[in-house]
Amino acid sequence: MLPVTPTLGAVLALLLVAAAALASYARLTQDGGRPYARAILAAGLRAALQLGAVSLVIGWVVGAVPSLLGFVLLMYAVAVRTAGRRITPNRTWVWAAVPIAAGVLPVLVALLSTGLVPLDGIALIPIAGILIGGALTGTVLAGRRALEELALRHGEVEAAMALGLLDRDARLEIARPAAAGALLPGLDQTRTVGLVTLPGAFVGMLLGGASPVLAGAVQLFVLVALMLVQVIAVAAVLELIARGRLHRVHSAPSESEGE
Repeated sequence: MLPVTPTLGAVLALLLVAAAALASYARLTQDGGRPYARAILAAGLRAALQLGAVSLVIGWVVGAVPSLLGFVLLMYAVAVRTAGRRITPNRTWVWAAVPIAAGVLPVLVALLSTGLVPLDGIALIPIAGILIGGALTGTVLAGRRALEELALRHGEVEAAMALGLLDRDARLEIARPAAAGALLPGLDQTRTVGLVTLPGAFVGMLLGGASPVLAGAVQLFVLVALMLVQVIAVAAVLELIARGRLHRVHSAPSESEGE
């Protein structure tokens, strides 16, 4: 659809610089006051390098099942670290592995066992990437919102505990509505598909020569699978936060769970 020419590179560079410049002008910052402009530039350059590397090795990866599964595990590991470090700076970030795996693994196993996705084909990589990406997004949004809400309403948590609620139940009462908001982007995308947006799977299949009906069926499957993956991920990360496994306290986990 887009010709790979110097013009494309120049336009991409211009768009990236414009995004960073606008973020700088609006003084948008990350946690800790770090400017988003630098993060936007770094993300764009990193994406270009990673996509270039993947383009070079993708043919070799799909040549054998071990390398194919190894690449999927690499995607999972990167997603876990990305999600975990977005949620908390302390060592409990490793618990982000649970919601991502809990969301992706059952769906991926079902697809492989039913033959809808072949184990020895290139289709496994984009499908796994879509599911892992959805779980990453749900985990990050739910985790950050839940922890931020607990920090803002810490007094309400202590009041609920004083009334006899267990630590887990008190945290759930406060964090659940905030974490549930992580489902809204996926839900809105599914509700408006075909009317507001034409997602990548649909457009990609059309460009590849598939019929509109087949492309629509595949896109519908992707959207429904993503909803399941994200619901599981959000529920899992909420439970981890409620139990004190995933937190932003800088003390040892055994000490923080009672706080």
